[in-house]
Amino acid sequence: MIRGLVEEVLGQLSGRFAELYSGTGRPSIPPEQMLKATLLQAFFSIRSERQLMEQMDYNLLFRWFVGLDMDARVWDASTFSKNRDRLLEADVAREFLTTLTHATVTAERDAALTMIDRTCKPGRRVTLAGDKLFDASSFVTALRTRKVTPHIAVNGTVSKLGKVRKTLIDKRTTRHEGYAVSLRVRKRIEEAFGWAKTIGGMAKLKVRGLARAEAAFTFRLIAYNLIRLPKLLEAG
Repeated sequence: MIRGLVEEVLGQLSGRFAELYSGTGRPSIPPEQMLKATLLQAFFSIRSERQLMEQMDYNLLFRWFVGLDMDARVWDASTFSKNRDRLLEADVAREFLTTLTHATVTAERDAALTMIDRTCKPGRRVTLAGDKLFDASSFVTALRTRKVTPHIAVNGTVSKLGKVRKTLIDKRTTRHEGYAVSLRVRKRIEEAFGWAKTIGGMAKLKVRGLARAEAAFTFRLIAYNLIRLPKLLEAG
């Protein structure tokens, strides 16, 4: 089922792939196969491209998922890395899913607004759950301007003088049952990050630069979603 979901999305991106590759010169590794192999690397916690190619050489499950014949020659690890970097630098990962920023004080809030603007339909009211970090007046105001209901945990920090920190999250929001539900389920995002760090191998980045880091992060979250989607579809 995961393979079917992946191939459906890659089929929609075939036009983008055609733009990236010339019709002349030495044949490149098919981009669809590179992306599938990258997902396998996350699924099975494979530490390096060299180990991935070793697995691809003898693992029939890997060959089937990627679309390699049983007797097809496996790619050289360095060639695979160079071709994949070229593909990821072309922003294909962003077409596949999500966003990553530099680590700053306001980075998470800024990214949240960027993703809301990118995905929410005008005029449609939605909710957004967040921890105490998101309890900032400017952020809450920006959400309400976008007709997004802020289901954000109240940061009730008390100063040394005994004053409670001010917040814009009041009973207009907290009195609803949905607010408590949002605070209870928002921890699921931490489960996704935890999977990306442990199973997905993102505890220590092996790439440099924001673009490559974003692509690596994106593929780990894609892999996590692909693992969860079949169960959700089956339940539905």
